[in-house]
Amino acid sequence: MGPPRRALQEIKMKTFPNLLGALACSVPLWIAMPTRADDAQALRTAIAAERARAPARQYSRTAFEVSRALQSVRLSPDGRQVAYLRQLGQQRSLWVLPTTGGHARQLLPRTEADELYWSRDGRWLFAKARRSLATLAIEGRDGVRIALDNPRGMLRVDPSQPAAVVLRERVRTPSGERWRVVRRDARGQRTPLWEDERYIHDVALDARGRLVALMRFDGDHDALYRVDGNGRLREALRWTTIRDQAGLLAATPEGDLLLDGDVGGNFRRVLRLDRGNVLRTVHADPRGEADLDRVVLDPATQQPAVVSYRSTVATTHGLGAAQAQVAAITRQFPGRDIGITIGNGPGAAWLVSERASTLRDARWHLYDPRSGRLRPILEQEAKGSPPPPETALARKLPFAYRASDGMRVHGFLLLPPGLDTARVPLVALVHGGPINHFRTDYDSIAQLLANRGYAVFQSNFRGSTGLGRDYALSPRGDYGNGRVQQDIVEGVRWLLAQGIGDPQRVGIAGHSFGGYSALLGVTFQPDLFKVGVAGAPPADLGWSMRRLHEFGNQGAGAERSLAVTMRLLGLDLDKPESYAHLRAQSPLANAGKLRRPVLLIAGGEDRTVPIREVIHYAAMLRHLGKDVSLYVEPDGGHSPTEPLPRDAYVYLMEEMLHRHLGGAKPESPSPALHAHLKSALRIVGKGAP
Repeated sequence: MGPPRRALQEIKMKTFPNLLGALACSVPLWIAMPTRADDAQALRTAIAAERARAPARQYSRTAFEVSRALQSVRLSPDGRQVAYLRQLGQQRSLWVLPTTGGHARQLLPRTEADELYWSRDGRWLFAKARRSLATLAIEGRDGVRIALDNPRGMLRVDPSQPAAVVLRERVRTPSGERWRVVRRDARGQRTPLWEDERYIHDVALDARGRLVALMRFDGDHDALYRVDGNGRLREALRWTTIRDQAGLLAATPEGDLLLDGDVGGNFRRVLRLDRGNVLRTVHADPRGEADLDRVVLDPATQQPAVVSYRSTVATTHGLGAAQAQVAAITRQFPGRDIGITIGNGPGAAWLVSERASTLRDARWHLYDPRSGRLRPILEQEAKGSPPPPETALARKLPFAYRASDGMRVHGFLLLPPGLDTARVPLVALVHGGPINHFRTDYDSIAQLLANRGYAVFQSNFRGSTGLGRDYALSPRGDYGNGRVQQDIVEGVRWLLAQGIGDPQRVGIAGHSFGGYSALLGVTFQPDLFKVGVAGAPPADLGWSMRRLHEFGNQGAGAERSLAVTMRLLGLDLDKPESYAHLRAQSPLANAGKLRRPVLLIAGGEDRTVPIREVIHYAAMLRHLGKDVSLYVEPDGGHSPTEPLPRDAYVYLMEEMLHRHLGGAKPESPSPALHAHLKSALRIVGKGAP
């Protein structure tokens, strides 16, 4: 289950489909073990550099919130135009900027779209909203509006047609439902391509527009099929997965299929399946550490041209003819996370995005492949509230530590610049999911906490994604007060043993699965964690999983069964012992053991962790005389989305940690926030203002 990612944008994480006293006096020997000879030394060197920096002043909460002014920035295939969505207050508009210079032109003054796609010929835009797709001619007012019967109805832009998309439709029948794949051109003309009783994940088309391959969910596994000229299916690959670990990139003129996935190996990578169904790796992480994160195709050849990997570091590589140009671009942005989209032809502009852990808002550039020059664009359009300067933000330091069973676990550390690391409070910030991971990019909550004087530890505990399938599946179902939680606890102890953080001022916070982990931490390790902040926490993970499986919106869906996913993770939802194990170790069943203050944050309309579960747990704690605070956003979902609830979430976290760990005092709430908190705080803990 996942959080508000970047609640300030960054608290929302991927949902689960679908936390000893003075360690300086006594430290177990395994804690001091370096994971590799250079791991501990590299971290010490990085910490020394952070200590040498100038301390930062305290910035307002809003300064850390990622700007929403620019969304879905997209380069046309011919490299001549950049389309983007611009958000001003509650109004979103659609604009196009010529790459040769000049002013941007507004195509739509108002739109509900959240994603943009260019047609292959660059003459049309497809603007996708949650339940609709609008087509817009760049040089005119033509276009249509196409209803989507599900938010995931858009499969891809059709590479075989000048201006068309491939959509997935749900077909209701007396006996259930079927799935139909159709082509819709820019003027709305509809061409059926396939119909199936199974959910279609993805498709590939040849240059003539014929469907030649499809991926579907076959009940207990995913499978890739070739489609012959007579419309018959021939299975080419099958696999089991915890998430969408394979996708069709393109079909080659020779009949090969290009994929991205982890089929036949541990890491997600670029794959090529030849006509004899022999699978070969086209490109994998040269470091042998990370899953493939993004693939960009050459708009002319439909061959992979740019690949990116993001785990402990972010790297981008060029393939084939793009290799030298991509290398030249990345050299100009050392230490940055670079995204590249290429234009069609030697003189076409390329679009470059620049991100970093200390860069709140992405920066956008145009690259001229002939001259090698970069030109910044969209600087005025991107402005929201002024961000803190990069010199004031904490660098995200990657490191690894050895768990007590010998496994190498990854994480990030953020330190307040210029402060003595041994004297600052330490907060373990746990990601949601757990099918997710902390990345190298900017993190609003972590940066705000570092600015308030906290060291922030982000563990990519075993079970996290991005580091290979073996790493993601390694917990083997131990998601209670067991191996996964131990990784987090042992990471905190390892940092304390390195002189990072005051052992008497340690807290734990997270959202969804991270909130569950926070409750586990304060329940079972009260001598280590002095306070817990839990957003949308399943107080009994077993009950939550069973409810989602049987009644929730993430149960046995057509696109993938939660039961199948859970079995791969080592939790069989059809076996009572799976529930019993999690229930026995749950915060709810062990509420009497809690002796640290907790803050619970929940949404009244949460469909993943129902509000009754959080309220029941809070009521039990209150009945037992525990120090509990409860905030409920009445109309809120699993994560806060509106500005005022997001501000409330962060203010309450700040205030709770300040009160119990001694970090900087938060700025006073505005009158609007004060009134909101007065109505939404259902239980006020001991000593709260």
